Amino acid sequence: MKFFINNKFEYILKKVTFLIDNFLIEGKILVNGQRNTIKLFKVEDITLNIKSFKKPNLINKIAYRYFRKSKARRSFEFASKLMEMQIGTPNPVAFFENYDFIGLKESYYACEHLENVFEFREIVQNEAFENRDFIIRKFTQFTFEMHEKGIEFLDHSPGNTLIRKNTDGSYSFFLVDLNRMKFHESLDFKTRMKNLSKITHKKDMIVVMSNEYAKLSGEDETIIFETMWGLTADFQYRFHRKKRIKKKLKFWKK
Repeated sequence: MKFFINNKFEYILKKVTFLIDNFLIEGKILVNGQRNTIKLFKVEDITLNIKSFKKPNLINKIAYRYFRKSKARRSFEFASKLMEMQIGTPNPVAFFENYDFIGLKESYYACEHLENVFEFREIVQNEAFENRDFIIRKFTQFTFEMHEKGIEFLDHSPGNTLIRKNTDGSYSFFLVDLNRMKFHESLDFKTRMKNLSKITHKKDMIVVMSNEYAKLSGEDETIIFETMWGLTADFQYRFHRKKRIKKKLKFWKK
Protein backbone atom coordinates (compact mmCIF):
# COMPACT_ATOMS: atom_id res chain seq x y z
CA MET A 1 0.00 0.00 0.00
CA LYS A 2 1.20 3.49 -0.90
CA PHE A 3 0.00 6.40 1.21
CA PHE A 4 0.65 9.97 2.24
CA ILE A 5 -0.71 11.55 5.42
CA ASN A 6 -1.01 15.16 6.49
CA ASN A 7 1.65 15.79 9.18
CA LYS A 8 -1.08 17.10 11.47
CA PHE A 9 -2.67 13.63 11.57
CA GLU A 10 0.37 11.35 11.80
CA TYR A 11 -0.65 10.37 15.33
CA ILE A 12 -3.66 8.45 13.97
CA LEU A 13 -1.88 6.83 11.00
CA LYS A 14 -2.07 3.26 12.35
CA LYS A 15 -5.77 3.57 13.09
CA VAL A 16 -6.55 5.08 9.69
CA THR A 17 -4.53 2.36 7.95
CA PHE A 18 -6.53 -0.26 9.86
CA LEU A 19 -9.79 1.34 8.70
CA ILE A 20 -8.63 1.34 5.07
CA ASP A 21 -7.66 -2.34 5.34
CA ASN A 22 -11.10 -3.11 6.78
CA PHE A 23 -13.13 -0.61 4.75
CA LEU A 24 -15.71 -3.16 3.62
CA ILE A 25 -16.69 -4.22 7.16
CA GLU A 26 -16.09 -1.08 9.23
CA GLY A 27 -17.67 2.37 9.31
CA LYS A 28 -21.04 4.04 8.77
CA ILE A 29 -22.13 4.33 5.13
CA LEU A 30 -22.79 7.91 4.03
CA VAL A 31 -22.90 7.30 0.26
CA ASN A 32 -23.10 3.91 -1.43
CA GLY A 33 -23.10 4.73 -5.13
CA GLN A 34 -22.36 2.78 -8.28
CA ARG A 35 -19.08 4.65 -8.68
CA ASN A 36 -17.83 5.59 -5.20
CA THR A 37 -18.51 4.71 -1.57
CA ILE A 38 -18.16 7.15 1.33
CA LYS A 39 -18.06 6.03 4.95
CA LEU A 40 -17.70 7.81 8.29
CA PHE A 41 -15.34 6.64 11.02
CA LYS A 42 -14.79 7.95 14.54
CA VAL A 43 -11.07 8.10 15.35
CA GLU A 44 -10.33 9.58 18.77
CA ASP A 45 -11.69 13.14 18.63
CA ILE A 46 -12.11 13.20 14.84
CA THR A 47 -14.87 12.04 12.51
CA LEU A 48 -13.20 10.88 9.32
CA ASN A 49 -14.88 10.93 5.93
CA ILE A 50 -13.22 8.25 3.77
CA LYS A 51 -14.04 7.93 0.08
CA SER A 52 -13.34 4.70 -1.76
CA PHE A 53 -13.14 5.36 -5.49
CA LYS A 54 -14.54 2.97 -8.06
CA LYS A 55 -12.03 0.33 -9.09
CA PRO A 56 -10.48 1.43 -12.41
CA ASN A 57 -10.79 -0.55 -15.62
CA LEU A 58 -7.72 -2.15 -17.19
CA ILE A 59 -6.65 0.93 -19.16
CA ASN A 60 -7.03 3.23 -16.17
CA LYS A 61 -5.25 0.77 -13.88
CA ILE A 62 -2.17 1.21 -16.05
CA ALA A 63 -2.71 4.94 -16.60
CA TYR A 64 -2.98 5.67 -12.87
CA ARG A 65 0.25 3.79 -12.25
CA TYR A 66 2.45 5.31 -14.92
CA PHE A 67 0.83 8.39 -16.48
CA ARG A 68 -1.74 10.03 -14.21
CA LYS A 69 -2.21 10.66 -10.52
CA SER A 70 -5.05 8.70 -8.92
CA LYS A 71 -8.30 10.46 -8.04
CA ALA A 72 -7.48 9.95 -4.36
CA ARG A 73 -4.08 11.59 -4.68
CA ARG A 74 -5.47 14.47 -6.74
CA SER A 75 -8.23 15.01 -4.15
CA PHE A 76 -5.66 15.20 -1.37
CA GLU A 77 -3.26 17.45 -3.25
CA PHE A 78 -5.98 19.78 -4.50
CA ALA A 79 -7.53 20.03 -1.01
CA SER A 80 -4.11 20.88 0.42
CA LYS A 81 -3.63 23.56 -2.24
CA LEU A 82 -7.09 25.03 -1.58
CA MET A 83 -6.28 25.22 2.13
CA GLU A 84 -3.06 27.09 1.31
CA MET A 85 -5.05 29.49 -0.88
CA GLN A 86 -7.64 29.99 1.88
CA ILE A 87 -10.52 28.48 -0.08
CA GLY A 88 -12.86 26.38 2.06
CA THR A 89 -12.71 22.59 1.83
CA PRO A 90 -12.77 19.78 4.43
CA ASN A 91 -9.35 19.35 6.06
CA PRO A 92 -7.37 16.73 4.05
CA VAL A 93 -6.06 13.86 6.17
CA ALA A 94 -4.51 11.24 3.84
CA PHE A 95 -4.73 9.28 0.62
CA PHE A 96 -4.06 5.58 0.12
CA GLU A 97 -3.36 3.55 -3.03
CA ASN A 98 -3.27 -0.22 -3.48
CA TYR A 99 -1.51 -1.72 -6.50
CA ASP A 100 -1.30 -5.14 -8.09
CA PHE A 101 1.14 -6.30 -10.77
CA ILE A 102 -0.87 -4.49 -13.49
CA GLY A 103 -1.50 -1.13 -11.87
CA LEU A 104 -3.78 0.73 -9.49
CA LYS A 105 -6.24 -1.58 -7.76
CA GLU A 106 -7.96 0.67 -5.18
CA SER A 107 -7.65 4.22 -3.90
CA TYR A 108 -9.02 6.09 -0.89
CA TYR A 109 -9.18 9.72 0.18
CA ALA A 110 -9.66 10.65 3.85
CA CYS A 111 -10.65 14.08 5.16
CA GLU A 112 -12.28 15.51 8.25
CA HIS A 113 -16.06 15.22 8.10
CA LEU A 114 -17.98 18.49 8.23
CA GLU A 115 -20.93 18.64 10.61
CA ASN A 116 -23.95 20.93 10.37
CA VAL A 117 -23.67 21.67 6.67
CA PHE A 118 -26.05 21.54 3.71
CA GLU A 119 -25.54 21.35 -0.03
CA PHE A 120 -26.03 24.35 -2.30
CA ARG A 121 -28.43 22.01 -4.10
CA GLU A 122 -31.00 22.76 -1.37
CA ILE A 123 -30.94 26.43 -2.38
CA VAL A 124 -31.65 25.43 -5.99
CA GLN A 125 -34.49 23.08 -5.11
CA ASN A 126 -36.21 25.09 -2.36
CA GLU A 127 -37.29 28.56 -3.46
CA ALA A 128 -38.55 29.26 0.09
CA PHE A 129 -35.18 28.50 1.69
CA GLU A 130 -34.36 30.92 4.50
CA ASN A 131 -32.07 33.79 3.38
CA ARG A 132 -31.99 32.29 -0.11
CA ASP A 133 -31.11 35.48 -1.99
CA PHE A 134 -28.44 36.38 0.58
CA ILE A 135 -26.85 32.90 0.35
CA ILE A 136 -26.82 33.02 -3.47
CA ARG A 137 -24.95 36.32 -3.29
CA LYS A 138 -22.47 34.98 -0.73
CA PHE A 139 -21.95 31.88 -2.89
CA THR A 140 -21.27 34.15 -5.87
CA GLN A 141 -18.72 36.08 -3.79
CA PHE A 142 -17.09 32.77 -2.83
CA THR A 143 -16.92 31.71 -6.49
CA PHE A 144 -15.57 35.11 -7.56
CA GLU A 145 -12.79 34.84 -4.96
CA MET A 146 -11.98 31.38 -6.31
CA HIS A 147 -11.84 32.74 -9.87
CA GLU A 148 -9.66 35.68 -8.82
CA LYS A 149 -7.16 33.18 -7.43
CA GLY A 150 -7.08 31.32 -10.76
CA ILE A 151 -8.99 28.25 -9.57
CA GLU A 152 -11.11 26.40 -12.13
CA PHE A 153 -13.23 23.80 -10.34
CA LEU A 154 -14.36 21.57 -13.20
CA ASP A 155 -17.10 19.91 -11.11
CA HIS A 156 -18.54 23.19 -9.79
CA SER A 157 -22.07 21.82 -9.40
CA PRO A 158 -24.79 22.35 -6.72
CA GLY A 159 -23.91 19.11 -4.92
CA ASN A 160 -20.22 19.93 -4.60
CA THR A 161 -20.43 23.02 -2.41
CA LEU A 162 -21.31 22.55 1.24
CA ILE A 163 -22.57 25.48 3.30
CA ARG A 164 -22.49 26.09 7.03
CA LYS A 165 -24.46 28.78 8.81
CA ASN A 166 -22.25 30.24 11.52
CA THR A 167 -23.39 31.43 14.95
CA ASP A 168 -23.00 35.07 13.91
CA GLY A 169 -25.39 34.59 10.98
CA SER A 170 -22.66 34.49 8.32
CA TYR A 171 -22.14 31.55 5.95
CA SER A 172 -19.03 29.50 5.15
CA PHE A 173 -18.56 27.56 1.92
CA PHE A 174 -16.60 24.34 1.32
CA LEU A 175 -15.72 22.60 -1.96
CA VAL A 176 -15.91 18.79 -2.12
CA ASP A 177 -15.33 16.11 -4.80
CA LEU A 178 -12.08 17.75 -5.79
CA ASN A 179 -10.30 15.38 -8.18
CA ARG A 180 -10.95 17.59 -11.25
CA MET A 181 -9.43 21.04 -10.82
CA LYS A 182 -7.12 23.37 -12.73
CA PHE A 183 -5.01 26.19 -11.36
CA HIS A 184 -4.19 29.15 -13.60
CA GLU A 185 -2.39 32.47 -13.37
CA SER A 186 -5.74 34.05 -14.24
CA LEU A 187 -9.15 33.07 -15.64
CA ASP A 188 -10.67 34.73 -18.69
CA PHE A 189 -14.30 35.87 -18.73
CA LYS A 190 -15.64 32.94 -20.80
CA THR A 191 -14.01 30.36 -18.51
CA ARG A 192 -15.47 32.08 -15.45
CA MET A 193 -18.97 32.06 -16.88
CA LYS A 194 -18.67 28.47 -18.10
CA ASN A 195 -17.56 27.49 -14.59
CA LEU A 196 -20.93 28.75 -13.30
CA SER A 197 -23.02 27.02 -15.96
CA LYS A 198 -23.58 23.80 -13.95
CA ILE A 199 -24.82 25.54 -10.80
CA THR A 200 -28.48 26.08 -11.62
CA HIS A 201 -30.97 26.08 -14.48
CA LYS A 202 -33.23 28.58 -12.69
CA LYS A 203 -33.36 31.99 -14.30
CA ASP A 204 -34.13 33.89 -11.09
CA MET A 205 -30.94 32.54 -9.48
CA ILE A 206 -28.83 33.42 -12.52
CA VAL A 207 -30.23 36.97 -12.40
CA VAL A 208 -29.06 37.32 -8.79
CA MET A 209 -25.68 35.70 -9.51
CA SER A 210 -25.15 37.95 -12.54
CA ASN A 211 -25.97 41.06 -10.52
CA GLU A 212 -23.55 40.11 -7.72
CA TYR A 213 -20.77 39.01 -10.10
CA ALA A 214 -21.09 42.32 -11.97
CA LYS A 215 -20.68 44.27 -8.71
CA LEU A 216 -17.55 42.32 -7.86
CA SER A 217 -15.91 42.21 -11.29
CA GLY A 218 -16.94 45.53 -12.81
CA GLU A 219 -18.15 43.71 -15.93
CA ASP A 220 -21.43 44.69 -17.59
CA GLU A 221 -24.33 42.92 -15.82
CA THR A 222 -26.30 42.31 -19.03
CA ILE A 223 -23.31 40.69 -20.73
CA ILE A 224 -22.70 38.52 -17.65
CA PHE A 225 -26.32 37.39 -17.54
CA GLU A 226 -26.61 36.70 -21.28
CA THR A 227 -23.32 34.77 -21.32
CA MET A 228 -24.12 32.76 -18.19
CA TRP A 229 -27.68 32.03 -19.32
CA GLY A 230 -26.52 30.91 -22.77
CA LEU A 231 -23.83 28.61 -21.37
CA THR A 232 -26.30 27.21 -18.83
CA ALA A 233 -28.80 26.43 -21.62
CA ASP A 234 -26.03 24.69 -23.59
CA PHE A 235 -25.02 22.62 -20.57
CA GLN A 236 -28.62 21.64 -19.80
CA TYR A 237 -29.17 20.57 -23.42
CA ARG A 238 -26.03 18.40 -23.45
CA PHE A 239 -26.80 16.99 -20.01
CA HIS A 240 -30.33 15.88 -20.91
CA ARG A 241 -29.27 14.60 -24.33
CA LYS A 242 -26.67 12.43 -22.62
CA LYS A 243 -29.33 11.08 -20.25
CA ARG A 244 -31.63 10.26 -23.17
CA ILE A 245 -28.85 8.40 -24.97
CA LYS A 246 -27.99 6.41 -21.84
CA LYS A 247 -31.66 5.53 -21.37
CA LYS A 248 -31.90 4.24 -24.96
CA LEU A 249 -28.72 2.20 -24.58
CA LYS A 250 -30.05 0.61 -21.41
CA PHE A 251 -33.31 -0.24 -23.20
CA TRP A 252 -31.48 -2.05 -26.02
CA LYS A 253 -29.38 -3.99 -23.53
CA LYS A 254 -32.50 -5.48 -21.93
